[in-house]
Amino acid sequence: MEDESLLEEEAEPPGNCTKNNRQPGKRIDLSANAPLSPFLPSLPASSIVDGNGRQRAFRRHFFPHATKQEWNDWHWQLRNRVRDVQSLEKMFPLSDDERQAFNGASVSLPLAITPYYLSLIDPINPLQPLRRMAVPSVWEHFRSIGEEDDPLHEDATSPVPGIVHRYPDRVLFLVANACSTYCRYCTRSRIVGRRENSDTIDARWRQGIAYIASHPEIRDVLLSGGDPLTLADEQLEWLLSNLRQIPHLEIIRIGTKAPAVLPMRITPALVRMLRRYHPLWLSIHMAHPDELTQDAARACERLADAGIPLGSQTVLLAGINDDIETMARLFQGLLKIRVKPYYLYQCDPIFGSAHFRTPIAKGIEIIKGLRGFTSGYAVPVYVIDAPGGGGKVPLLPEYIVGREDGYLLLRNYEGRLFRYPDHWGDPSDLTSLKH
Repeated sequence: MEDESLLEEEAEPPGNCTKNNRQPGKRIDLSANAPLSPFLPSLPASSIVDGNGRQRAFRRHFFPHATKQEWNDWHWQLRNRVRDVQSLEKMFPLSDDERQAFNGASVSLPLAITPYYLSLIDPINPLQPLRRMAVPSVWEHFRSIGEEDDPLHEDATSPVPGIVHRYPDRVLFLVANACSTYCRYCTRSRIVGRRENSDTIDARWRQGIAYIASHPEIRDVLLSGGDPLTLADEQLEWLLSNLRQIPHLEIIRIGTKAPAVLPMRITPALVRMLRRYHPLWLSIHMAHPDELTQDAARACERLADAGIPLGSQTVLLAGINDDIETMARLFQGLLKIRVKPYYLYQCDPIFGSAHFRTPIAKGIEIIKGLRGFTSGYAVPVYVIDAPGGGGKVPLLPEYIVGREDGYLLLRNYEGRLFRYPDHWGDPSDLTSLKH
């Protein structure tokens, strides 16, 4: 029996229903299409991927009646996402591990992949990084020691629905349950993709804004979910305008994966709206250099041109990006499109995530292999979001070796030892410079 929770139709992203009554239209039938594999050119191993040829071939083969204008419309992309195993199998043959993911009843995260992101997926190789991140696997059915439904205990630190208040001066505001494409290692797999009526959403937003307004210690809010950029421009602006009326709120941040999976969402109209609410920052989820396409670069540069600082958040994933060379290509490529690598996360221990998690030593090895060998701007902070609600804990290689005769002994990126004078306050240590 197919997994009902995995195949359950997820909540329609609010961005499909704008105030101008945009009609969702009819979803394109894929039933007549065969797997694409012979038609796709391969992705080059460069810092910025030219995926336009793949997109054209993919669109002509699977969406022959879609115009270029429709393909580049984010509403069209959302309407035509692949959301069930039958449609997915028409794109490419599934491996045994992928097909078995749809059997049983223990996987709760829904399936959704935009046509754009599907055009970047290798139809032949089930171990391709982008494919593993988006296509379900049977390993999601297995539970490992230490895994939890809510390992970060966000629900326990939620004073009102949608608000997580873990740190003294900032809050997480969960404003959307939907994503355009679901990452299989999602920290919030317990809640994303669930249907909510408009009254429930409206009540949650108002409660969240009221909570922030009533707590003057809050100076920073991160809008997340789900992906806030699945909201329509009007909905997002309602949130931003109401938050900007709170005098003590200094910084608004938005967490999104749209530039990687739905870059056409970053429209001139969206950017014009966002720039009215500075200081505004965007945290972009990028996990692999194959996501750095020309379309993604154009989206990020459009945001940066509007004065919006961009930072990336990357999850360390076994067999996907857990080597120095891949991470260097990703982080250097991000800098080229004006995105600062911000955090490298150890994968959270959600249920069914053991196949994605690496040893902690692997993350330390990667940071050690980057520091000193590439630009400091290209080196993120490696953190564990501590299970149980402990917050982010930074992890660093051991650069301090010890102390000797008032000196701090340091090991640099080459493994060489250096001494730094660290014996302040003793007048006997002072030598006059006068001759």
